[in-house]
Amino acid sequence: MERNLQASSAITRRKAEHIDICLQKDVAGRGIDSGWGNYRFVHKALPEIRFADISTATQFLGKPLQTPLLVSSMTGGTEEAWQLNRLLAEAAEAHGWALGLGSMRAALEHPETARTFCVRQWAPSIPILANLGAVQLNYGVSIDDCRQLVQMAEADGLVLHLNPMQEIFQPDGDTDFAGLLAKIEQLCRQLEVPVGVKEVGMGIDADTARQLADAGAAFIDTAGAGGTSWIRVEGYRSPEPVKRQAAEAFGDWGLSAADSLIQVRRALPAMTIAASGGIQNGVDAAKALALGANLSGTGRALLKAAAESEHKLDETMARFTFELKAAMFGIGAAALGELQATDRLIHRSD
Repeated sequence: MERNLQASSAITRRKAEHIDICLQKDVAGRGIDSGWGNYRFVHKALPEIRFADISTATQFLGKPLQTPLLVSSMTGGTEEAWQLNRLLAEAAEAHGWALGLGSMRAALEHPETARTFCVRQWAPSIPILANLGAVQLNYGVSIDDCRQLVQMAEADGLVLHLNPMQEIFQPDGDTDFAGLLAKIEQLCRQLEVPVGVKEVGMGIDADTARQLADAGAAFIDTAGAGGTSWIRVEGYRSPEPVKRQAAEAFGDWGLSAADSLIQVRRALPAMTIAASGGIQNGVDAAKALALGANLSGTGRALLKAAAESEHKLDETMARFTFELKAAMFGIGAAALGELQATDRLIHRSD
């Protein structure tokens, strides 16, 4: 797949560079672990269920899913991104995963890129999330603009991403986050589809989650630390030596993915929560579900697979699903409700 780094705008160039960096560089957080490895399942030698009977079926945004798994928001806005999004959409449809699109700001500012986010024809039945940086509400993006993005993607909901640390390291980043909560609330109250909020890899704490819930957020993706560090990604891109060097000092910034999930679930027992950040396999996904998530999301592992081949992407998603079911079998959980209510996930220190 040829790289398209001759994009016509700063936004599309940035998106192309993000893909290249995520595929070619070490962008994992340093000095911080996702936290999934701190937990282990207690094996049940006599599960008393048939593996073939295990159901991972669930619903999200009113649509059925075969599995409680989410393709985390990643990309769009370039020719390469369109090809990747198409592959991700086809695979998500085939495997029954939900699909998050990458930030759609480019589609507003450069309408010729809109088609790179239009993948509904390849994913007719699954939930699709349109995506926009929440801070853009402070930079002129209106509620009508958000409606346009949802309609463009034929999406079932809109997710606003919070990325303050990415923005301050990003060349010419948008760093005015003042008064943003009120605008998020206004959007949640007026948009015709559910609005959720996610981080991009630094986690959401309990207090912020409560504020978002009070503002009307329909779901929260905790997106904790331990996976891709967008501080490090922007550090690679920055022409400023100070920012390149400072990015390494923030290698351990954020709440671990597991800790963020636990905080938000305790604060909001009834909230729909997606957990992402450092989800490397279906066992990690099972741990997230057992710790309180409704969905578990993964991104860079799928991006790398999609960039390699359609077959590799299909194989990766099938493996995640099998690993999730195998973990459920290993503790005798025949359905997601039983996994989410299990007492067989323990901290390794116990």
